[in-house]
Parts: sequence; structure tokens; C-alpha cells
Amino acid sequence: MDFAVVIALVLCALTVPGFGDTGSGKAQSCSDIRQFYNGNGFSLKGVPQSEISGEHLRICPQGYTCCTSVMEDSLSNLSRTEMQGLIRDAGRALQASLNGQYKAFDDYLLELLNRSEVVLQESYPPVLGFLYTQNTRVFTELYTELRRYYRGSNINIEEALNEFWARLLERLFKGANGQYLIGDDYLECVSKQSETLRPFGDTPRDLKLKVTRTFVAARSFVQGLVISGEVVRKVSQVPLSPECVRAIMKMTYCRHCRGVPSARPCANYCANVLKGCLANHADLDTEWRNLADAMLQVANRFEGASSVNVVFLSLPKRISEAITTMMDNIDTFNTKVFQACGNLREGGTSNNGLEEVKKRGKVTVQDSPTSGARLEKLVSDVSRRLRDMQSYWVSLPSTLCSDRVATRAQGDDKCWNGMARARYLPEVMGDGLASQINNPEVEIDITKPDMTIRQQIMQLKIMTNRLRNAFNGNDVDFQDTSDDVSGSGSGMCADDNCARGPRLMAPNTDRPKLYAYPPENKKVVKGSANHNLPFIALYLLSLVTLLLRR
Repeated sequence: MDFAVVIALVLCALTVPGFGDTGSGKAQSCSDIRQFYNGNGFSLKGVPQSEISGEHLRICPQGYTCCTSVMEDSLSNLSRTEMQGLIRDAGRALQASLNGQYKAFDDYLLELLNRSEVVLQESYPPVLGFLYTQNTRVFTELYTELRRYYRGSNINIEEALNEFWARLLERLFKGANGQYLIGDDYLECVSKQSETLRPFGDTPRDLKLKVTRTFVAARSFVQGLVISGEVVRKVSQVPLSPECVRAIMKMTYCRHCRGVPSARPCANYCANVLKGCLANHADLDTEWRNLADAMLQVANRFEGASSVNVVFLSLPKRISEAITTMMDNIDTFNTKVFQACGNLREGGTSNNGLEEVKKRGKVTVQDSPTSGARLEKLVSDVSRRLRDMQSYWVSLPSTLCSDRVATRAQGDDKCWNGMARARYLPEVMGDGLASQINNPEVEIDITKPDMTIRQQIMQLKIMTNRLRNAFNGNDVDFQDTSDDVSGSGSGMCADDNCARGPRLMAPNTDRPKLYAYPPENKKVVKGSANHNLPFIALYLLSLVTLLLRR
């Protein structure tokens, strides 16, 4: 008889159902989730007053629940909208920072260039007189070409500088020899002699080297800031996959359905969910870091003897020095030109005024003492921002979890683990798509990377290559950044309207998935097991009683 009593007690213990976390045999009230659900703008029509059987649920655990299928769908859409909002908010913050750095640099560089031109316009007429006023267009077009180049026009800056010196030589030669009739053919011969006679001394060669290196670096750097911000914007708008939305819903709102709304998601649980959801984003990490490193290298070019403020503001002075060199040696230059190109025939309208120009002295340009300090601060600020953003893509999951979602206690056994209020035991996955093959929370096809993000990775590679060329002083062909990557890489598609190719799931042959608790229920039959236990136990108890009576 003692044996029969023991069996009866054991079987009776199985008849105690598990409602929520309370262990009470009475169905729990759904007042909390009704208030929460209605507070988010949803109708209370069809929302149960107390817990019901959850066989109908497709995402949340199928035990007793306060959620209907309609509620599950509504909360799933809400969780998707909220998470995409968090991702975009994080992206907007970084993009705003990058745009701010771009505007600060762009304003400063254009201000330098404008100031340089103003200095030239103000200082040249008193010294050069008619040699400047009659040739104003030559100098104006030089600055126009420099601005166009800086803005990204597909022009060769070395050719632009060569063209400037060639036109300046022609104008000065004609101005210095106004008493002669000089035709275009003769001027072409004069230009050919400039390579050997070097009328401007070493200034054109030296200035071309410094201006080219400085403008290539400046243009590539500000374009790097623009590209960085565009990549952040486009990637942040990539919609979450359906598998990710399921995992986000399960992590965020299934606890409300389960009756434990106060249990925040476990930290490692949240990490696995978001590492799975943002696996493609994390694959940006390598090229993102490469771009930041290249930009930091180029930023170092902005300081020192060849800094942008020194090169930009020294243009009037260096050009004036070149003009002075030619004027000081005009007689020697004329003699050699006449020998090579032939004598000229008199018949011009005026004599040259070189003696008057020589008496006026040289152009002097005052350096701005504040330019260096301002540039130093700009470089310091942007360098700090570039270093801070290097780990952005791989740290985004932990940032979202720690700031807004999960409990901070790693060993908390009262957090939500996706099934119940208990500790989360699975290990945290690595970063990137390839590391998610055994992610226990998000089903991911690692053979199907997101094409929008792959296009942005290529965009980063292109920009990094430009910056490295710029650091080495090499000019690169520059096109409008919006044309660098063709196709649908805009990242502007709506959540439900982005076409997805057929899924080819990676074979699950590496190792079985290990769960610290039963995996997500995929069939209704599994979900009904808990509810059938009381009836099975009563049936077995009755059977044992009959056997003991025999």
C-alpha cells in the first residue's frame, strides 16, 4: 500500500498546472497587458480578461497566455517599428556628427580659398598695375578651377595649373613687349621655350607639387566625411528581415503575453538577437575601420609646413614671386626667345611699363595668426570623432541592448530569456554574418548577404583607395559620389516592399543547437503538451487505482 500511495502522490503532483510564474491553479488576470496594449493605441476588442491556452501563438511560447493571434501580430509590427527606429536614431546621431565635421571643414577650406583670392585682388593692383588689371581673368579662372576641383569636378589639377602658367606667360610677355606685334603662332613658340628657359623660376614646379598634394588631400578628406555619412544613412534604413522581426518580438513583447512584463530581456539573450539581426551591418566593420584609418592619415597632411592654410594663403605671394622673377629677367628671356622664335616687328600700341612695375616693389601678404589654431582644433575634433566611430558597427548591438533593452546583470536569473523568467545560458555569438550559423535566436541564411550593405562595403573600399592615393600625393579620378555604386543601393525601400531572393538555408550539419531551455516552439502540438498534462495524469492515476484494487 505504501508503494501505491507514493505513486499516487507523484502522479498528483503532475496535475498542478504552471500559470505564468506563479504556480497558481487559477488563470491569471490579463489586466496588465490590456493596459499596455491599449496604451500603445490598439483596440481592446478580443483581448482576453484572463489567461487562455496559447496553441494559436506562432512566435511566443505556447503556454498559457494573454495574447491572441491578432495581438501577437500587432505587437510584432510594433517591435519591428521600434527597433528600426532605434537603429535609425543611432545612425542619425552618427550621420549628424559626420555632417557637422564635413560642414566645419568645408566652410573653413572654402573660406581659406576665398580669403586667398581676396588678398590677391587687393594686393596686386597697387604693385602690378596694368599687368594685373589687363589680365584679371587669368587669376580669376585659376581660383574658379581650384574651387571646381575641390568640389569634385573631374578635372586634372596639374593640367589646370599648367594652363594657368602658360596663359600668364603669354599675357606677361605681350604686356612686357607692347611695342611689338605678337601673333598666336609666336606666343605658341614662346610657350614651348618656357620648359627650358623657366621664366618663372622654380615656383611653378614647387607650387604644383604643394597645391596638388594639398587639394587632393582636402578634396578626398571632405568626400570621405560625406561618404561615411551616406553609408550610415543607407545602411540604417535597411529593413529588418522577417526572421529578425520574429526574434525581436519574442525578446521584447512575448514576456508581456507570458505575464512577466517586468522581466527585462537577459543581456546575452539580447546580444544574440541583435547580433543576428545586425549581422550584415557588422560586416561593414573592416572597411569602415580602413576608411577611418585612411582619413586619420590624410588629416595629418593638414598640419605642418604644407598645411592647407599655408598653401592656400600663400598662393598670392608665390604667384607674385614668380611674376617678379620673370620681370627681373625679362631682357635675358626676350633675347633667348628672339633667338629661338625670331625677331618681332614693331607696330604695337604702347611701350612696356616694366620699369614702373619694378619701382612699386613686391606683393606682400600678411599671414593670419589665427588660421593655424583654428585648423589645429578642426583636425583634433575630427580625429577624435573618427577614432570614436571605428567600432560603431560591431558595437551597435551592445549599444542598443545596454541603453534601451536588456538588463545589465549578466548572471541575472530573473531576466527574460525568451521562454520564461530565468537565466540565459547559450553563449554569445561572434560578429558578422559568418558567425551566426549557429545563432540560437535568429534563423539566418549566411549564404545570402544583404546586397544594399554589400554595395556600401564596396563604396567604402573605393573611398579608402582614394584616400590612400591622396595620402601618397596621387590625384585620382573623382566622380559624383551618388554614381559610384549603381543599382538599388539607396537604402530607401520600404520595409515590406524590398524584394528578397529565394532562401537557401545553410545545412545544419556542423553541430546540433544546444539550448538551456526548450527551443522556440515551431508546431502547435508542442505548445499543447503542457495543457494536456493534467488530463494525462488523472487518466494514469485512475488506471493505477484500478490495478491496486485487484
